Amino acid sequence: MSDRNVVVSESGVGPYGQSIVAGSHRLTADEPEALGGRNSGPDPFELLLAGLGACTAMTIRMYAQRKGMPLRQVEVQLSHPIRASQAKGQKDRFERHIRLVGDLTPEQRQRLLEIADRCPVSQTLKASAEVATSLAAP
Repeated sequence: MSDRNVVVSESGVGPYGQSIVAGSHRLTADEPEALGGRNSGPDPFELLLAGLGACTAMTIRMYAQRKGMPLRQVEVQLSHPIRASQAKGQKDRFERHIRLVGDLTPEQRQRLLEIADRCPVSQTLKASAEVATSLAAP
């Protein structure tokens, strides 16, 4: 696998709008209007959450396919609660709620929940942040 390279440059949309080029993909980022942006794209933490969610869903899907599990769909809902403790040097907390759709046994659901923590983005964040994971109702 080669290094991942991303180029971010100002888009000219308001003071904070950004154009992002990741390989052949183009994205935007911005700050919400409440913070002086134009809300022309997700903010940086929303992009971080999207990366964590995509990696989680892909890792679960790969494992379920490899093991022949009857998983029909994975949905990952994420949040990054703002806490007063962040100002005191404590780790950030990312919350992940995973919905697994399919005729899965309780043991399979539990195993897929454990596999979520193996996604590379999750492992990277855990090296410097806390990632809390839970299952959402199917």
